[in-house]
Amino acid sequence: MSPRHPTRLAVTGKPRRRAVPARPGLSHERGLWGAGHRVVAGVDEVGRGAWAGPLSVGVAVLCESPRRIPKGLRDSKQLTEDVREAIFDRVAAWCAGWAVGHADPGECDRLGMTAALRLATRRALAQLAPDLVPDAVVLDGTFDFVSPPVAPQLFDADAGDDAADGLAAGLDGALELTASGDGPAHGGAVWAPPVETVVGGDARCASVAAASVLAKVTRDRIMRATADSYPAFDFERNKGYPSPAHQRALCGYGLSAVHRRSWAFVDNLPWGLTSWPGDHRARSSRLDGGLLGQSEHPLADDVVEDLVGSPRDAHPGQPQQELRPGVGAPLP
Repeated sequence: MSPRHPTRLAVTGKPRRRAVPARPGLSHERGLWGAGHRVVAGVDEVGRGAWAGPLSVGVAVLCESPRRIPKGLRDSKQLTEDVREAIFDRVAAWCAGWAVGHADPGECDRLGMTAALRLATRRALAQLAPDLVPDAVVLDGTFDFVSPPVAPQLFDADAGDDAADGLAAGLDGALELTASGDGPAHGGAVWAPPVETVVGGDARCASVAAASVLAKVTRDRIMRATADSYPAFDFERNKGYPSPAHQRALCGYGLSAVHRRSWAFVDNLPWGLTSWPGDHRARSSRLDGGLLGQSEHPLADDVVEDLVGSPRDAHPGQPQQELRPGVGAPLP
């Protein structure tokens, strides 16, 4: 009588080889160089799905005819933490220039994810030398958060070009995208280079892979440095992302100063906090400053509107009602 579950014989006696992630190349970057763009930057974000810590955007700048792609460079998600740390210096030295910008948890809550991505991107670009400001950008994914919003701006008619373009002074010194002609803004015009979005760009494009590694390692170091101040949350291991230990600590200790307070996971905490002063998603206006009706944030209202766009119009790639991370229902 044959067994109920007969043993399946292997077709070949050779052991299966573990799939090796494909090495990213420079085909997209070469296409942009060939079109006359001298300085090309790969851009990628990390921390979008985290419960705590900053949202970070890495910018890796390459000029035409770069040196050989560093050995081991891959999308940061395909590398272990130890490997990312080991190749960090090689990747940074390979780039003509690089920077990582951040939006803190409070800014993510107040502005929403799309505007926070733009803010972190601007802060990264503001760190680059004037001669390394990109002529073109390669961006992972399908949504372009590098270009300025194309929807009509609330203050276009009233505040003048500088306010509408988000070039107002301040912004904690992080968004000084100078109007002198040397930086991302030229003669008062918005810096808006060609942006090529590439699905799987962090695995296919070397510049984007470099940006992902530089941003991931930088953000991981921030979270490890934060871990000693909040030992219960296990930031040393989870880097602010969801994990069983992180979830248990939230139920026992509540939100820390580095947690995002408008994310869906907050709804399931025992005390059921739902709104915070200055959180535009919990209030009637995106520019409402809080309980006293005054701005509780260093970003000027015209700059917030430049980042968020008009409350009446959705940006390309963004639904009319933004979804909370982790759930399928739109925000109220």
